Amino acid sequence: MKTKLKSIVAAGLLAVVSISASAQTAMTNAVVKYPWESSASAGLTLTKGNSDTALVTVKLLTDKKTPVNEYGLGVDGAYGENSSVESTETLHGFGQWNHLFSEKFFGYVRVEGLHDGIADIKYRFTVGPGAGYYIIKTEGTTLAAEAGGSYVIQRLGTNDTSYETLRLAERFEHKFSTYGARVWQTVEILPQVDKFQNYLINAEVGIEAAVAKNLSLQAYVDDNFDSEPAAGRKKNDVKLVSGVSYKF
Repeated sequence: MKTKLKSIVAAGLLAVVSISASAQTAMTNAVVKYPWESSASAGLTLTKGNSDTALVTVKLLTDKKTPVNEYGLGVDGAYGENSSVESTETLHGFGQWNHLFSEKFFGYVRVEGLHDGIADIKYRFTVGPGAGYYIIKTEGTTLAAEAGGSYVIQRLGTNDTSYETLRLAERFEHKFSTYGARVWQTVEILPQVDKFQNYLINAEVGIEAAVAKNLSLQAYVDDNFDSEPAAGRKKNDVKLVSGVSYKF
């Protein structure tokens, strides 16, 4: 009887060990998934009475981060009228791929496109490679610096031009885990390689606060400076946007 009991106990222990080993192997061999994180935001401003204005803004962003690669895609647009006269007409998009050579050092390729009807930018395409480094890289805070080159192809008014630029950029983001809020800031400078007095500066600073699980309020400022704009246009364009954002 004792011998049979020992055999049953031994068989049970062997089965438990076997099941545990199989489960551990399955967990080890399981593929870790890195999902895309996306958001859609929109803003609307209307005034009636002494002034008659309307401004609509939309923005779609998505990104994916793995231990080796990071992907970012985005598109945004704005349209506005002042007393039935068009005052804003922009369409902008970008894509960037970062390949990490270490935890903080990476190489990148970035593509960007812009149309601004009011600034008379029929189109402006910018593409180029570079390298970057995460000065700060924690769960809640990132600060990265990037440097590289770009090639610009554009039509300002009726003039077609293309040239090479340097690209110096910096981006920062901090997430407040206790408040469901975040702040961010980006800036890039693109001086023409053989004509430094011709340069572009693009900057953005914003803040966002959650009001529900996937819903938040946000406000940000976009500043775009072109040292050599289209004829009859100003060098600097500033846009203040407030609206709602939905994450999915």
